[in-house]
Amino acid sequence: MTSHHIANEIHHVVREKKPFSLVDDLLMSRWFLYSMSVILFLGIWYYVVYIDVFGRGLCYPHEVITEIIRLTSRKLAGKELWEHAWDSSRRVFIGFGIACVLGIPLGFFMGISKYFNAVFNPIFNLIKPMPPISWVSLSILWLGIGEEPKIFIIAIGAFVPLVLNAYNGIRLIDEELYDVVRMAGGSHMKEIWEVSFPAAVPAIFAGLQIALSGAWSCVLAAELVSSRSGLGFVIVQGMNTGKAAMVIAGMLLIALIAYVCSFCISYLERKICPWRRDLSTH
Repeated sequence: MTSHHIANEIHHVVREKKPFSLVDDLLMSRWFLYSMSVILFLGIWYYVVYIDVFGRGLCYPHEVITEIIRLTSRKLAGKELWEHAWDSSRRVFIGFGIACVLGIPLGFFMGISKYFNAVFNPIFNLIKPMPPISWVSLSILWLGIGEEPKIFIIAIGAFVPLVLNAYNGIRLIDEELYDVVRMAGGSHMKEIWEVSFPAAVPAIFAGLQIALSGAWSCVLAAELVSSRSGLGFVIVQGMNTGKAAMVIAGMLLIALIAYVCSFCISYLERKICPWRRDLSTH
């Protein structure tokens, strides 16, 4: 039996037992399709390397695993692999945290207050279309070549999606929900607390997922420009030495860490807003 939360109601779905079917229960099962997708991807990868499409620019998947094991047993620029991974993660956490503290309240208040929106929306619309990478040169001029410009670029990259999702989460709320609170004699603060905030939380969490992806893209770009540590630095060293396995190893580690962070955000979302609709694939 599974439970589905819709609004303030919990709907229990009872699944009837059916006879085993090779097509429905195995060939069309989610885990079988996941496995086939991975196997197909690896098969295409091996074939592309075998026919030498990219030359030395691509290596076999097992060579990437071998390179990761090799990197864990040696130091690069005086640091071990886990230290480079932590340096990148620390930069992402700090920049992402700053973006959350500034971006979510800004988008929320822009959505609930027309006066707040009138003041800040024109400025935000100027910043919104600018790619985060375009801030690299300016951040170095302002903050030097230390940790500050890297964190600044990460915060900029995560800031825009957080503001947009918080803002749209408020603006797309059905007006009838506010009417219900007003008819019950609720105050404006009660409208915000009982309607605006709960309705906007799923959109805010969607923004967190997008912003997290943007933050990892920005830390990689920042470390490619000027850095002596981080997974971006590992990728640069692989590029400079012509080692495709090292480049892909750095990319793979970034993907794994980003996936864990994304999973944590999804878990937190399920705990904080159980009223959201859970659209699962079958």
